[in-house]
Amino acid sequence: MLVTSEYEREHAVLYAERYAFSQNPIFGNFRGIGGNCTNFVSQCVYAGSCKMNFTKTFGWYYVSLDDRAPAWTGVEYFFNFMTENTGVGPFGKEASADECEIGDVIQLGREGEGFYHTLLIVGFEGDDILVAAQTDDAFRRPLSTYNYDFARFIKIEGVRLNVPSTKDCFDSVYGGISIIPRET
Repeated sequence: MLVTSEYEREHAVLYAERYAFSQNPIFGNFRGIGGNCTNFVSQCVYAGSCKMNFTKTFGWYYVSLDDRAPAWTGVEYFFNFMTENTGVGPFGKEASADECEIGDVIQLGREGEGFYHTLLIVGFEGDDILVAAQTDDAFRRPLSTYNYDFARFIKIEGVRLNVPSTKDCFDSVYGGISIIPRET
């Protein structure tokens, strides 16, 4: 049974502050092979959700450089997962800039190129949005200092978790299988 939990926006921002200018050693680095921006933002969103979706191909997860979902590191795949996810893990919607809060995501685009860069919102200063990013490492950089033709905003609405139902618990305990049923 899926239940919705709160996305911990502050955790995403704290993670961004710690790793915006360095590399967390438990994750790979994609600098020089397409960029590290979406990988970094995925790490931030994971810090705020603590839940991955291990659905092969269409999920959002990172185990190693060789075992990860395209949505973990690809700009378009990230957008598609976050805005279309109906399963386990974080989920969101395309939103206006005015709807966004810290911990939400911005993707920048250029004419003829499409969307190419993923940023995490870490604050606001006047009318400007402050972001964190990697590849071009930044923390609290004003969005207005970026050169882009268009942007889209992803509002993270929550995190879905798979919780065993009472029937799952009863069957597991009654059958002498386990005190705590495994997640399916």
